[in-house]
Amino acid sequence: MSEIIAVKVSRELKKKMKTLKKEVNWPEEIRRFIEAKVREVEAKKTIERITREIENTEGVPKGFVVKLVREDRESH
Repeated sequence: MSEIIAVKVSRELKKKMKTLKKEVNWPEEIRRFIEAKVREVEAKKTIERITREIENTEGVPKGFVVKLVREDRESH
């Protein structure tokens, strides 16, 4: 199920967006941006978590980090 969000933009920007509405699907562009930003922040948090876990261990097997990063990328 979809949810609606609202974003405030300046009056000038809204006018410019209206002039481009035939060329740009604004809802789709905004959706794609939000999805990309969510993936980016989640990946950053995953890397930070893995880094903390590695720092708290005595060592990791060779290739372990590469495997975790690959698994994270493939899960999206």
